[in-house]
Amino acid sequence: MFAPVYFDYNATTPLDTRVLQAMLPYLDDQTGYGNASSRHEYGRKARQAIDEARQQVAAAVGADPTEVVFTSGGSEASNLFLKGAAAAIRPGPTPLNLAISAVEHPSVREPARELARQGWQMHEVPVDPSGRVRGEDFAKTLSCRPRLVSVMFANNETGVLQDIVSLAQQAKATGCWFHTDAVQAPGKVAVNFRELNAAGVHAMSITAHKIRGPKGAGALVLDKRLDLRPLIAGGGHERGLRSGTENVAAIVGFGRACELSSANWAHESAAALELRGQLENGLAAHGAIIFAQMAERLPNTVYFALPDIDGETLVGKLDRAGYAVASGSACSSAQPEPSHVLRAMSVADEVARGAVRISLGRENTVEQVTEFLRVLGDTAFKLRRLTALAG
Repeated sequence: MFAPVYFDYNATTPLDTRVLQAMLPYLDDQTGYGNASSRHEYGRKARQAIDEARQQVAAAVGADPTEVVFTSGGSEASNLFLKGAAAAIRPGPTPLNLAISAVEHPSVREPARELARQGWQMHEVPVDPSGRVRGEDFAKTLSCRPRLVSVMFANNETGVLQDIVSLAQQAKATGCWFHTDAVQAPGKVAVNFRELNAAGVHAMSITAHKIRGPKGAGALVLDKRLDLRPLIAGGGHERGLRSGTENVAAIVGFGRACELSSANWAHESAAALELRGQLENGLAAHGAIIFAQMAERLPNTVYFALPDIDGETLVGKLDRAGYAVASGSACSSAQPEPSHVLRAMSVADEVARGAVRISLGRENTVEQVTEFLRVLGDTAFKLRRLTALAG
């Protein structure tokens, strides 16, 4: 069967076979199907598996196991923080303010907008042309005394890394609750919640399927001193913050994926960085614009545009040629508008509409990148010729 070369690891990753093997006993054997809230042997086995997974997840991100709240994924984790914190914060004599960066993922932007519709005043912190939050702009936003702040660790489109420690330190003096969407970071760069927490970060969203774990499992890593209100009320699971019978198999897979990722991320990131250099050199030879090229980025991510070529059209042509790439965020790919991330970076709409994202992973090779660049050149030539004929 034909299988395109996969260049879309920021969207999701293949399930590691070792993760699957860890999950199988909780899917198909005779004793692993228990409800973790039950007090008999079946339940105790499930509870032990969840406890072990919680320790694995915590170890991977430098947290204490008691700080890990399991969710269905990164989107739920970010919603739990923003909505749960907003519900817990008492109104004061001044309007309730919240601040997010202008390049946040929809899982942060949309709940923030929902809070704005409920009366909160939302402030978007601008970014520079490289997609980085500037300290002076952030300081100006902090002068509005936001109660909630969310700035993502690593951008899913550009791969740009924010200086979360510095931003959190700035925010700490205001007494705000600070959250970071770190979904894209584990497995690619070092993540240590203890260091982030010391700087002023109170919560962090992570997920399994970006690190070769199963879809449907994630976590909010949360400072225990914060008193959030739950999104889902019920039986009091996850310290009362996320009620519902736990998906034991997915949580076990998340833990195993974290364990494997912690052991391998440095080697895999170095390999991805080499491939990224080869890819960017080839793209430059084709006249590509590489967004945020001078910023510190995830080692596996390249976001580019070819002048006068529509990104969606190019993605479709490359798919038919055997290459799975993306035109931006997989969570908002149905939107025809140019990327809000590129707009925030002051990229012109006509250029932003040409955006294509390549995100590399363990399976990718030098030979795949070399052949991709050849195919890209041929495809771009044909598209430009068709445009010229139509004109």
